[in-house]
Amino acid sequence: MQPADNILVERSKNGDMEAFEQLVRRYENKVYTVAYRFLGNHADASDLAQDAFLRLYHALPSFRGESSFMTWLYRITANACRDEIRRRQRYHFMSLDNEIENNGDHIMSRVSGLTPSPEEEFEQKEFNDMIQQCINSLTPEHRLILVMREIQGLSYDEMADVLKCSLGTVKSRLSRARQAFKEIFNDRRELWSKDSRLAK
Repeated sequence: MQPADNILVERSKNGDMEAFEQLVRRYENKVYTVAYRFLGNHADASDLAQDAFLRLYHALPSFRGESSFMTWLYRITANACRDEIRRRQRYHFMSLDNEIENNGDHIMSRVSGLTPSPEEEFEQKEFNDMIQQCINSLTPEHRLILVMREIQGLSYDEMADVLKCSLGTVKSRLSRARQAFKEIFNDRRELWSKDSRLAK
């Protein structure tokens, strides 16, 4: 039976590196997924995930257990992501390659069990490029809340804990983020459809 997070945290605080490595192994995939959804390529996501765990290690003495360890780690990861996005914005460099699309009020992973034809692959790449432009147009806060809810599946309570805000603020911010994405997506989809028709 695996030790509970709080036991591993206490051991890590006391200098037990094996306990800390267990925490890393337990959550590295979740942290990496958040980083990848923000940055869009494996190398940058790996670097950011390492940064998040380094921040975690230095912050462990301040963890008091007022929230779950997972929620606290998400907060650290979210802050690392926001810092990186701000840094890239300062240098006018953004790189996202999210293969997600709007479906009603939800952003969902695009999944297909069929092998696409070369034409379909080209159209898919064009579509993903358009989605990337939509995501790039969102504010870091909107991007963060969409990733937490639609990609990671956090509950509203967990999101409120991560973002340190009320449940009402989470719901209104998520609603605004979805609406912002839908508006950008619909505008760009119309242009993309016209371009696709002209190319045929």
